[in-house]
Order: sequence, then structure tokens, then C-alpha cells
Amino acid sequence: MTEGSSKRYSGVAMLLHWLVAIAVIANWRIAEAAEHAATKEAQSQIMSNHFSIGITILALILLRFGWRLVRKPPPLSSDFAGWERMLAKGTHIVFYVLLTVMPLAGWFAMSKYGAPISVFGLFELPPLPVAPDPEGAKAIFESHAAAGTVLLVLVAVHILGTLKHTLIDKDGNIFRMLPFGEPKA
Repeated sequence: MTEGSSKRYSGVAMLLHWLVAIAVIANWRIAEAAEHAATKEAQSQIMSNHFSIGITILALILLRFGWRLVRKPPPLSSDFAGWERMLAKGTHIVFYVLLTVMPLAGWFAMSKYGAPISVFGLFELPPLPVAPDPEGAKAIFESHAAAGTVLLVLVAVHILGTLKHTLIDKDGNIFRMLPFGEPKA
């Protein structure tokens, strides 16, 4: 392992990171589009994609957990202030919790409607064995939407932190998650 690669995430970790990032942003935009759909039928079709991507995000996050067990991530830069270390670790923990719980909550809520989740028309996740409860499902979806807002705030914090380290500190931290450039100590 070269000196630069020991400071850099593995290719698999990078791929999973960027796939999840793209999927989260796409899913947010899809949910927004569904809110503004002209008909219930159009909204349902749009939300089908949202559910499919949500399940895909869950699968990618579970793969990422598994990969982290096999391949430890590189340490944070020794130049980080204590508050930066705490914010980075706390943000990532909340990311992982939300990216795991949100798809499960969506599946649970759909199960309360007694509905399976079609994943891109390839297969269906059957409803979980829970009692029908449309009002409970609505409450779960409201919590899911609130969690989505928290997730978007964390994405903004993550991007702002990356910009700070790239443009102000010029510490090369961004290259830990890119296959090019030189990460620094």
C-alpha cells in the first residue's frame, strides 16, 4: 500500500459513497416531484421510483457497513481541530443511521397499507407482517419526511465541510474520497 493510498478510502468505499450520494439526491428530487404531481396516479408512479431507490440505498448502505468491517477507513487528518473531528464523526454516524432507518421506515409504512414494494419492476418486497394501520402509515411517512429534511441538512454540512477543507484549509482532504489527487496528512 502506498503512502497516498493509506490516507485514501478504497475504491469500493469511494464507489459506494458516490452511488449513495447520487441516489440520495435523486430520491430527494423524486419525492419533491411526487409532491407536485398533477394526479394521484402520476404521484403513485413517481413514488414507485422513490421506493425503489430507497431500497437500493438500503442495500448500498448495508454493503458499505460490510465493507467497513473488512476494510477500515483511513484516519482523519491529524490537522483537524477537535470540534472538526467530533462534527465529522457525529455527522457520519447520523448519516448511517438515517440511511438505514429511512428505507426501513418506508417499507414498514407501506406494509401498514398492506402494499408490497416493487423494486424497479424486477422483484417485490412483500409487506412486513404488521397490522393494517393507514393512519399509523401516514404518521411514519411524516416522520420519514422530517428525517429526510435532517438528512439534507447533514448533506449541506458535509458539503460545506468539504468546501472549507478544499478552498480555505487546502488540506487535500477531498482526495481521500476521490481516485485522483493527493490526500495530505
